[in-house]
Amino acid sequence: MLIPPLAFAGLATMFFVGMMREDPDGLPSTRAGGPAPVVQITPLGDKPLFDDAALRDGEVKLVNYWASWCAPCRVEHPNLAELSAMGIPVYGVNYKDKPENALGFLAELGDPYAAIGADADGRMALEWGVYGVPETYVIDGDGVILSRFAGPITDRVMTSTILPAIEAARN
Repeated sequence: MLIPPLAFAGLATMFFVGMMREDPDGLPSTRAGGPAPVVQITPLGDKPLFDDAALRDGEVKLVNYWASWCAPCRVEHPNLAELSAMGIPVYGVNYKDKPENALGFLAELGDPYAAIGADADGRMALEWGVYGVPETYVIDGDGVILSRFAGPITDRVMTSTILPAIEAARN
């Protein structure tokens, strides 16, 4: 007799706590503030590959998970190109995609990546805590994950989340 009211009270408490978070729509990241996991990617065509050392080169950068089959990845692509043109290194991880489709995507829309690799089986994405694509991480010069954004980088996200995180890392 007490179980239904107690279950309801517990559920209501969980919902209330979830709604009171700073960003109730944001997905939490257990990686923020910790070191970037090991880079385990394979070459994508003849594109330059990046490794762990590139993430710890003293420079603030982005790591972007994307796929050719991902419609929101097309939406964010011009903004990644803009960030790259601003001098911010963007490293790409092609997620669970066919290499020919990924290369076709880049040939069609342009290649904003300083270096890129493929994560065909999604193993690296699991280590990074990726929920789905697109997903972007801001990494400081020591290889520490400063922030993570799940979803496409729109103009609003770029000005309200990504650029402030980059600026904070540079100061």
